[in-house]
Amino acid sequence: MGVRRETMVNTLLLAGLLAVPLWALWADEPFTITLATRVAILALAGVGLNLALGTGGLVSFGHAVFFGIGGYAMGILAFHAQNYTPLIESLSIPGTKSMPVIWAVAVIASALVALAIGALSLRTSGVYFIMITLAFGQMFYYFTISWPAYGGEDGMSIYLRNSFPGVNTLVPFNFFAISFAALLAVLVLVGRLMRAPFGLALSAARQNEARLRAVGIDPYRLRLTAFTLSGAITGLAGALYADLNRFVSPSMFSWQTSGEIMIFVILGGVGRLFGPVAGAALFILLEHFLGGISEYWHIFLGVLLLGVVLFARGGLIGLLAGREVAHD
Repeated sequence: MGVRRETMVNTLLLAGLLAVPLWALWADEPFTITLATRVAILALAGVGLNLALGTGGLVSFGHAVFFGIGGYAMGILAFHAQNYTPLIESLSIPGTKSMPVIWAVAVIASALVALAIGALSLRTSGVYFIMITLAFGQMFYYFTISWPAYGGEDGMSIYLRNSFPGVNTLVPFNFFAISFAALLAVLVLVGRLMRAPFGLALSAARQNEARLRAVGIDPYRLRLTAFTLSGAITGLAGALYADLNRFVSPSMFSWQTSGEIMIFVILGGVGRLFGPVAGAALFILLEHFLGGISEYWHIFLGVLLLGVVLFARGGLIGLLAGREVAHD
């Protein structure tokens, strides 16, 4: 019964996320479509973190690294394409405005960095793991601030949105459709992973590492794989987010960005597949409506987050579905 109810909640959530921009398209409200696009992209980043946090129990405070790498992959490739300058002058490799190519670069670059960071960070645990991931995030943040070739502290603007075959990406609803499709694809992928032997073993590693070792499975490799996949998904979200804004800046690497992505997961429900979708939607709604009332709207967000942590540990999805998910 609980599973069917959660499935119904998830279906209604996706239907609502699709219905809002459809209504906005009919009502000629492009800004509302942009808000829905932000929800889809930020939810995608949250799904990436949730794979590591919810399934693997890895509390990463450095996922902004992968979000930022995805954003800068887009920014750098598009910057060289719009200025007609080679990406690597000695090899005459040009930039590109093609979304699929940019996504591939963003995913691969984020995955490689996640692999390197994970290989070091996963040798620790608990608060040490949290601090190491935070330290990597700050390293990338200060590196981009001191990188004048791509705007330094001021960031970098991209004049035109990147292209997708057969789609006019300058139309707000079309860009929403691309982002929504990416979110759906990743939700399907992560959902299958969570139900596959890999996901079950990863969950077992979170609950009882010694027992997993006893049956011959190495928890370190499992977690490293999950962390790498998590980074790749978050990197894709970063590329889409930078494309939406047509702007990249060092703030994409900041610890506040990592914190916001974690808030999406906690608000929606840690370990819930659709938790980040609900969390991102709630966050954007609060930012939009309360932000227009007071610049201190984060106070209300903090109160809500406190309430979720104390009284609704299953998050918004758990509250609506009425079914608990156990976590250590």
